[in-house]
Amino acid sequence: MRPDDLQSLTLPGSVSVRGDLVLVNVQTPDLTANGYRGGLSAVALDGGGARPWTWAERDQAPRISPDGQWVAFLRVAEKGTAPQLHVMSTRGGEARKLTDLKLGAGVPVWSPDSTRLAFTARVPEPGRYGTTAVEGEEPPAPDAEAARHILRLDYRFDDIGFTTDRAPRLFTVDLDDSAPVALTDGAFTVSDPTWTADGTALVFVADRDLGAVETLNTDLYSVPAAGGEPVLLLQSRGQAAAPVACADGLVFYGTEFTGVHSVARNTSLWRYSGGSLTRLTDVETVDCEKLAGPPVVVGDAALVAVRNRGAVELRRVPLDGFEWTLSELELLAGDRAEVKSFAADGDVVVAVVSWTDNTGEVVRVGGAGTSGGEAVLTSFGGALPLRPAVELTGSASDGYPVHGWLVLPEGEGPHPVVLAVHGGPFMYHGWGFWDEAQVYARAGYAVVLPNPRGSAGYGQAHGQAVIGAFGTVDVDDVLSVLDVALERPDLDADRVGVMGGSYGGFMTSWLAAHHGERFRAAWSERAVNAWDSFSGSSDIGWFFTDAYCGPGLEAQRAMSPLTYAEKVSLPFMVVHSEHDWRCPLEQAQRMFVALRRNGVEAEMLLFPGEGHELTRSGKPRHRKQRFDAVLEWWGRHLS
Repeated sequence: MRPDDLQSLTLPGSVSVRGDLVLVNVQTPDLTANGYRGGLSAVALDGGGARPWTWAERDQAPRISPDGQWVAFLRVAEKGTAPQLHVMSTRGGEARKLTDLKLGAGVPVWSPDSTRLAFTARVPEPGRYGTTAVEGEEPPAPDAEAARHILRLDYRFDDIGFTTDRAPRLFTVDLDDSAPVALTDGAFTVSDPTWTADGTALVFVADRDLGAVETLNTDLYSVPAAGGEPVLLLQSRGQAAAPVACADGLVFYGTEFTGVHSVARNTSLWRYSGGSLTRLTDVETVDCEKLAGPPVVVGDAALVAVRNRGAVELRRVPLDGFEWTLSELELLAGDRAEVKSFAADGDVVVAVVSWTDNTGEVVRVGGAGTSGGEAVLTSFGGALPLRPAVELTGSASDGYPVHGWLVLPEGEGPHPVVLAVHGGPFMYHGWGFWDEAQVYARAGYAVVLPNPRGSAGYGQAHGQAVIGAFGTVDVDDVLSVLDVALERPDLDADRVGVMGGSYGGFMTSWLAAHHGERFRAAWSERAVNAWDSFSGSSDIGWFFTDAYCGPGLEAQRAMSPLTYAEKVSLPFMVVHSEHDWRCPLEQAQRMFVALRRNGVEAEMLLFPGEGHELTRSGKPRHRKQRFDAVLEWWGRHLS
């Protein structure tokens, strides 16, 4: 895969199924338009492939109604416009637009009787974000808006911006072209709506005490579908997310913690029934992947995606048990792969699954023609020749088992090596498709992908091992995985570079300072370099720093790469996005200035208009420009 091949990627996303109809949204980066385009595709359950089902600038989040008559989805009609809720018949025809909201609509959720939809949407204060404060006047330009009076720590979020002046509200809308009805007033943030089984009320997630003060706790609330005051349904033991109705109550994802200690916590599946709360999955061995979608109730069980040693697996959780361990949960899909989304209708279960060398396919899980396994129904991921991954295992210096992957280029070698550290740190490299590893391997580099202590998918204790200990066991694990890879004769141990973003940028900066003799050069991207200033400048700094490093400045500085900048001597590239509010620009600037003043061959690359997610969802031209810059950098230093 070359940088230009971004526009050849076909990326399936959210999937829905009802009867014989399977719909999935498919997305492709468009370098010419500098945006993302794609529609809905219908997938044949008999293996007949996929065919386009809608044509627009960008359609996503298809949801087929319970009665199978309608499809609701989000449509971006023109580049630069907000996504609006549309509905169309499953028999085809023109889509009808149900919303016209300034900042767009969120993912639709069908009522049980298929007559209404619920969704959330951010509603701006008058006079902000293109709205007028005075009827008849033109909306002010962004730099002419009134000053923001900020009274909370949680006032902004990366890739969204300021939040307290456009809080999400809960809406319902009928299918008869009537206007959406707001069920909440914007005084607090709402998310993850779902209907009760009888359709008389909606359950949603909101901050504890409806956000009266800053908190990391979220709870479940309910509000009548006909309108009324929201009431507390369930106070969680930390955070609640993605509630879904089951026969006699709800299932939802939840984490358990107190205070600011919300980091590196496995997400469990919980059941709430008859006023009783039950943890259905074991907190140590089962970590549900919320990004793959809410739980799906099928009969007497719920389907969930679980992070497990670099895989994201679809597992079946019986609803009548208590703290099921991972080994007790039936594996349905995702063995040595990554489940991106999933849906079910009765015994028909479908999922979008990606592999290291495939961008993603729709698969049918179980049922006719699958022999109890997976039947691949599409060929989205075959457009480009991609490289498989080799699994790496070994031991750190203290005997702890280490795990990672190696993506090799073609040819016999010996190949120059790029050590790429993931962000998070409670995230993971894995068995799914990752465009960066493919681009670097195609350019001739062997790419080493470690999952050190602190990563997700290896048990909660593994994830929490770096709390108060950044730069210790995680460093040992990263270098141990690298050592395992360098035992191979087809890798060149004298030509090794290190790179990473976010926590991976932190690790790159740390390794450059403490183990620089092992690397020819470093590429540190959107990094945390100084925890003391991160606490005040990051959108999550008000809790994240204390949770991982503790509240003491001495400890924070001891775990900050900037403290050791004078030890860096190798060529060092600092890369950042100008609108990154997760790891703000000052983190890059402070490191760059320190290195240059110390005489280091340091360079800085800044991307305008981008946030923390540049490499995953930034403007396609910027993503290509970044790839070009990465390859030029390694061409200079690893040739």
